[in-house]
Amino acid sequence: MEYNTQKTQLHMPEYGRIIQQLVERCKELPTKEERNEMAMAIIDFMGQRNPQLRDEENYKHKLWDHLFILANYDLDVDSPYPFPTMEQLAEKPKRMEYPKLQGDFKFYGKSILQLIEKAIELEAGDEKEALIEVIANNMKKSYNVYNKEHVTDDVIFRHLKELSENRLDLTGIESLEKSKIYYTSNNSRNNNNNNNNRNSGNNNNNNNKNQPNKRRHNNNHKNRK
Repeated sequence: MEYNTQKTQLHMPEYGRIIQQLVERCKELPTKEERNEMAMAIIDFMGQRNPQLRDEENYKHKLWDHLFILANYDLDVDSPYPFPTMEQLAEKPKRMEYPKLQGDFKFYGKSILQLIEKAIELEAGDEKEALIEVIANNMKKSYNVYNKEHVTDDVIFRHLKELSENRLDLTGIESLEKSKIYYTSNNSRNNNNNNNNRNSGNNNNNNNKNQPNKRRHNNNHKNRK
């Protein structure tokens, strides 16, 4: 019995041994025309065996790169794409740069920094004030979730001022509850509650009006009997 460990090592196991053997056969063909023809057939076969690659961008290019890797970087054919070198594939990707938050404010997240930059760019006015207050509210939520403790508004205002490098300042407001955005939201909520109370009261009145009529109807029906 022949074990897989005794066979030729597969350069890309996901394609299987059959395609690996076809690539080896392609390398042995005497003329370039024959190798080109067989290479095209192998590319089509690889695409059929791995249909998920078709959903990726430039999947044909990837198939030709995989063909060259299967040939151990030694295949003399005319490719529509430049073949990668072993050094290029062995090169490590560049280290990703992560956003750096000032001090110990990592729990606020990158989105808060982006909102702060957007608020700094806006001209002074109601829109800018509203956005600053929205930022402060989100900062307070993030602080409470991460630290699992209540935080006072003056601490949030201090952090906002530091993160914005003194360009955004809410220290003139005693608390977030006294900001414009809270007044607006509370008024809207109160109006909605009042409307709901009125509607429920009207529904109760209508139900009460209907009940006596039902009783009179029942009494009349009994008298007729």
